[in-house]
Amino acid sequence: MFKLFLEMSMLAFEAQQAIWLRGMKLAAGGSAAEREAGLMVSEKVSAGQDAFFKAATGKAPLGIVRGYRRKVRANVRRLSKMR
Repeated sequence: MFKLFLEMSMLAFEAQQAIWLRGMKLAAGGSAAEREAGLMVSEKVSAGQDAFFKAATGKAPLGIVRGYRRKVRANVRRLSKMR
Protein backbone atom coordinates (compact mmCIF):
# COMPACT_ATOMS: atom_id res chain seq x y z
CA MET A 1 0.00 0.00 0.00
CA PHE A 2 2.87 2.38 0.81
CA LYS A 3 4.44 1.81 -2.64
CA LEU A 4 1.15 2.74 -4.29
CA PHE A 5 0.99 5.93 -2.19
CA LEU A 6 4.54 6.88 -3.23
CA GLU A 7 3.90 6.14 -6.90
CA MET A 8 0.69 8.19 -6.87
CA SER A 9 2.43 11.06 -5.08
CA MET A 10 5.18 11.10 -7.69
CA LEU A 11 2.58 10.89 -10.47
CA ALA A 12 0.86 13.97 -9.04
CA PHE A 13 4.14 15.88 -8.88
CA GLU A 14 5.21 14.88 -12.40
CA ALA A 15 1.76 15.61 -13.81
CA GLN A 16 1.98 19.16 -12.45
CA GLN A 17 5.26 19.59 -14.31
CA ALA A 18 3.64 18.37 -17.54
CA ILE A 19 0.63 20.65 -17.03
CA TRP A 20 2.86 23.68 -16.48
CA LEU A 21 5.03 22.91 -19.52
CA ARG A 22 1.99 22.30 -21.70
CA GLY A 23 0.45 25.53 -20.50
CA MET A 24 3.57 27.42 -21.52
CA LYS A 25 3.52 25.82 -24.95
CA LEU A 26 -0.18 26.56 -25.43
CA ALA A 27 0.31 30.15 -24.24
CA ALA A 28 2.97 30.65 -26.92
CA GLY A 29 0.29 29.98 -29.55
CA GLY A 30 0.83 29.15 -33.17
CA SER A 31 0.78 25.85 -35.01
CA ALA A 32 2.92 24.14 -32.35
CA ALA A 33 0.26 24.97 -29.75
CA GLU A 34 -2.47 23.59 -31.99
CA ARG A 35 -0.54 20.34 -32.46
CA GLU A 36 0.07 20.10 -28.72
CA ALA A 37 -3.62 20.61 -27.94
CA GLY A 38 -4.59 17.84 -30.34
CA LEU A 39 -1.90 15.55 -28.97
CA MET A 40 -3.02 16.25 -25.42
CA VAL A 41 -6.62 15.27 -26.15
CA SER A 42 -5.67 12.09 -28.00
CA GLU A 43 -3.23 11.09 -25.23
CA LYS A 44 -5.89 11.57 -22.55
CA VAL A 45 -8.39 9.38 -24.39
CA SER A 46 -5.78 6.71 -25.08
CA ALA A 47 -4.48 6.71 -21.48
CA GLY A 48 -8.01 6.44 -20.09
CA GLN A 49 -8.85 3.50 -22.34
CA ASP A 50 -5.56 1.81 -21.52
CA ALA A 51 -6.13 2.17 -17.76
CA PHE A 52 -9.71 0.90 -18.09
CA PHE A 53 -8.66 -2.24 -19.96
CA LYS A 54 -5.78 -2.93 -17.59
CA ALA A 55 -8.11 -2.60 -14.60
CA ALA A 56 -10.78 -4.73 -16.29
CA THR A 57 -8.27 -7.50 -16.93
CA GLY A 58 -7.06 -7.51 -13.33
CA LYS A 59 -3.83 -5.54 -13.51
CA ALA A 60 -2.73 -4.29 -10.10
CA PRO A 61 -3.23 -0.57 -9.35
CA LEU A 62 0.51 -0.16 -8.80
CA GLY A 63 1.20 -1.32 -12.36
CA ILE A 64 -1.42 1.01 -13.79
CA VAL A 65 0.04 4.00 -11.95
CA ARG A 66 3.56 3.10 -13.07
CA GLY A 67 2.33 3.01 -16.67
CA TYR A 68 0.87 6.49 -16.30
CA ARG A 69 4.11 7.73 -14.75
CA ARG A 70 6.12 6.48 -17.74
CA LYS A 71 3.86 8.41 -20.11
CA VAL A 72 3.91 11.57 -18.00
CA ARG A 73 7.72 11.51 -17.67
CA ALA A 74 8.03 11.09 -21.44
CA ASN A 75 5.83 14.17 -21.91
CA VAL A 76 7.88 16.18 -19.41
CA ARG A 77 11.09 15.26 -21.26
CA ARG A 78 9.55 16.13 -24.63
CA LEU A 79 8.03 19.41 -23.46
CA SER A 80 11.23 20.44 -21.67
CA LYS A 81 12.93 20.61 -25.07
CA MET A 82 10.65 23.39 -26.30
CA ARG A 83 12.15 25.52 -28.99
